[in-house]
Amino acid sequence: MKAALAGPSGELLHQARRPTGRERGPDAVVEGILDFAAELRAHGERLFGEPAAAAGVAVPGIVDEEQGIAAYAANLGWRDVPLRRLLAERLGGVPVALGHDVRTGGLAEGRIGAGKGADRFFFVPLGTGIAGAIGIDGRVEAGAHGFAGEIGHIVVRPGGTPCPCGQRGCLERFASAAAVSEAWAAACGDPEADAADCAKAVASGDPNAVRIWQEAVDALADGLVTALTLLDPRTLIIGGGLAEAGETLFTPLREAVRQRVTFQKLPSIVPAALGDTAGCLGAGLLAWDLLDHTDRTEVTP
Repeated sequence: MKAALAGPSGELLHQARRPTGRERGPDAVVEGILDFAAELRAHGERLFGEPAAAAGVAVPGIVDEEQGIAAYAANLGWRDVPLRRLLAERLGGVPVALGHDVRTGGLAEGRIGAGKGADRFFFVPLGTGIAGAIGIDGRVEAGAHGFAGEIGHIVVRPGGTPCPCGQRGCLERFASAAAVSEAWAAACGDPEADAADCAKAVASGDPNAVRIWQEAVDALADGLVTALTLLDPRTLIIGGGLAEAGETLFTPLREAVRQRVTFQKLPSIVPAALGDTAGCLGAGLLAWDLLDHTDRTEVTP
């Protein structure tokens, strides 16, 4: 878990981290979040002489932002947690915003990160899976049911590798950091090898690494062109672990997307700027959005 005290323009005033404790079960995770938020609020009061005026929290899985409910998260094991209400109670009734981790990270990248100034952007972090955040005029679109932006489950290889979502050939089964790690570990015979190792082998010219990497890039380009055809973003922001490969990823990806567009307008394809602080900063922005702009103090995301 990452937390911070955030100023009105997204500036980090204080940061802290701690394990989720998910091995102790979902109830312990929820209690850990509540305790962490309360401690951070108290720390802010000691630092600035007054408590935080609002709080924001971003969680993975299925999130009902309107109702403030963390509906489901496979990796945390919870279902239908009224997290907004629980946090408001623990924090003495301050306003609380609840957001989806990827959409919240996209909000930060769009407002104060790589997409700053773009009226339309699409943020895609390439991690264990692949999701996306659709940015429109400084906000992020959640969709009618909270599923907007799930580019990782666009089918790019029909009949391909089974996906836990129930489909076959989903983008995240070919172009996520986890997928590249799995493919490279099998190819090089080292079960501990990961996507970063594959990127290094690509840079050194290893033919197996180059093949695996290009397959991932091609799948990602297919998914991105589908997205840009539907959304027409001005900027595509690529983040997550795979993006840490830098131009080893971005040079072939830009070329692969360019080759695939026909009538579409080619967007800028840029690396994310905020790293793993994006979700935390985005939670702070959600909190600020709850407040009257004439009465702002430090916020606990």
